[in-house]
Amino acid sequence: MEVSHKLMKGGEFIIKETAAQDVFTPAEFTEEQRMMYQTCLDFVGAEVQPLLERLDNHEEGLMRGLMEKAGQLGLFGVSIPEQYGGLDMDFTTALRVTEGVGGGHSFPVAFAAHTGIAMLPILYFGTDEQKAKYLPGLTNGELMGAYCLTEPGSGSDALGAKTKAIPTEDGSGYVLNGQKMWITNGGFADVFIVFAQVDGDKFTGFIIEKNTPGLSLGNEEHKMGIRGSSTRQVFLSDVKVPKDAVLGEIGKGHLIAFNVLNIGRIKLAAACLGASKMAATLSVKYANERVQFKMPIAKFGAIRHKLAEQAIRIYAVESAIYRAGMDIYRMEQELMAQGKSANEALLGAAREFAVECAILKVEGSEVLDYVVDEGVQVYGGYGFSADYPMDRAYRDSRINRIFEGTNEINRMLAVDMILKKAMKGELDLMGPAQAVQQELMAIPDFNTEEETGLFAAEKKTIAKLKKAILMVAGTAVQKYMNSLAKEQEVLMNIADMAIKVYTAESTLLRVEKEAGEKGEEALANQMDIARVYLADTVDHVNKSGKDAIASMTEGDEQRLLAMGLKRFTKAELFNVKDARRRIAAALVEANEYCY
Repeated sequence: MEVSHKLMKGGEFIIKETAAQDVFTPAEFTEEQRMMYQTCLDFVGAEVQPLLERLDNHEEGLMRGLMEKAGQLGLFGVSIPEQYGGLDMDFTTALRVTEGVGGGHSFPVAFAAHTGIAMLPILYFGTDEQKAKYLPGLTNGELMGAYCLTEPGSGSDALGAKTKAIPTEDGSGYVLNGQKMWITNGGFADVFIVFAQVDGDKFTGFIIEKNTPGLSLGNEEHKMGIRGSSTRQVFLSDVKVPKDAVLGEIGKGHLIAFNVLNIGRIKLAAACLGASKMAATLSVKYANERVQFKMPIAKFGAIRHKLAEQAIRIYAVESAIYRAGMDIYRMEQELMAQGKSANEALLGAAREFAVECAILKVEGSEVLDYVVDEGVQVYGGYGFSADYPMDRAYRDSRINRIFEGTNEINRMLAVDMILKKAMKGELDLMGPAQAVQQELMAIPDFNTEEETGLFAAEKKTIAKLKKAILMVAGTAVQKYMNSLAKEQEVLMNIADMAIKVYTAESTLLRVEKEAGEKGEEALANQMDIARVYLADTVDHVNKSGKDAIASMTEGDEQRLLAMGLKRFTKAELFNVKDARRRIAAALVEANEYCY
């Protein structure tokens, strides 16, 4: 498999091998990035955590007050140009800040909605006048924003919105009528980004202020989790707005919605990462404190397995998040060097790596779900008590698999985008896929010549797993052609294979790079993490591949593909029990998530 020593395209990880020196790892965070992260942790610990119960009870003005403090600290301005009062920091810093507030339960939901889907549409698509009018207040916390896309009848099918915008007779503006649902920050927002259909079918964005006649709010929704965030319906009854309230171009609202979502997805993964680390630390602390059979439960193998697995999955998804984040930043710089504006460059870079953003949204949210679920189990009966912290962590986690497009939508979207890139000639999938088909028909290569170097065998395994993806995806394209979109179960199988392989490769590359700088002895536990995650990835790829092959084929073709899958998912056994014990021992000693 070709080794790339330059910036790869989005989705290209499936057909190329990345060199370790070309990935960014968390060990490379700048002093400024570490400082911003610590500022966020301190803010959440001092300002948010003591108020969680009151926030969940919707105490009037409490969340808005916290948001205003965050704005005054400069946390809203990380991605905003200095001319509008922002700090104009890079994309990795934005991810780091999002991770830093991620452990604040309902707070990061309000924070992400404001700094992401409420502010970025104005920054990227607003006129100079709109930016000057709204961005300074949204940046310093004087104004709060909300994003109104979802409707009672259109969730995943966002473009099927029924809200209408009718041009006024004198041509001076538009009159909007409709209903929006699940609007985060709805109860205290000053500025609403609203999507509506102009002339029946021209999906368009508008900026509407809260005091506009005809705009009203429903009651606070009663939710399973994130109860401290404001979630309301927004009603639009003959809401008249001037022409200069149009955001972007008439009929181009989908560009706003989808481009902002790419950035939102990887940021959601970063927020889930922050929440996962917090929950893992709670699990370790409780396991050290809880005594049963005259010893802390942290000494028992079953508990150590849980603590280790929490850490393994957190470390793995963290590796992938910051790998992709730096890829986006580097592509952004490349596009700016080609003459694109800063806004065009970041949107273009996020669009280029939209596959990775979708992958990370899925993996990040599912890692958090796993971590809090096992956290409840570590706490035992106390985990089921609302008086202990795992109750809130468990409930608050669940929404993340629905936010920013459900995980099912994102799985199918990731595969769809890869295939579309291939059809457009942006990604050479056909050549490698055909090579895999030819390899299936050839006599297996039993060359046992060993390569040297850290993770040499593991890299071979990753290369074979990528062949498994190409084999299954290639078969699906040949079998279903234009009707592949209807075979959602197969798309989900392929997506699961790609998600696990991307994350496993990211973890190996991170550890390889850091071990090269600090020495293998210093990274011994991280090497265990990478190897355990890869061992599980092999099994995941085998299971997803088998399910897809069994559902698509029969007879000789099925037997041939099954043999190929067996060949591509063959790996040396690794003692995962002892590795997990070593990983857990460090956690128990540190009394916190320490990787």
